Amino acid sequence: MVDVSQHELVPEHTVLEEESLEEVLEEYNIDRTDLPKIKRTDAALPDEAEVGDVIEIVRDSRTTEQAVVYRLVVE
Repeated sequence: MVDVSQHELVPEHTVLEEESLEEVLEEYNIDRTDLPKIKRTDAALPDEAEVGDVIEIVRDSRTTEQAVVYRLVVE
């Protein structure tokens, strides 16, 4: 069986620590529930991700070297 999360085309997904999350929410002046959602069953999520966690996704970008996006894990 192939581990999709380790595929070279899947960007890095990490669970955001609570301290870092507070900084992000404050910077963008949003609540956790305002973030785009990602399902807990998504194969790219780290095994330790739980419903309510926020995932930081770091993607390659054509205009900048990296683009960072955040997703709220939902059922």
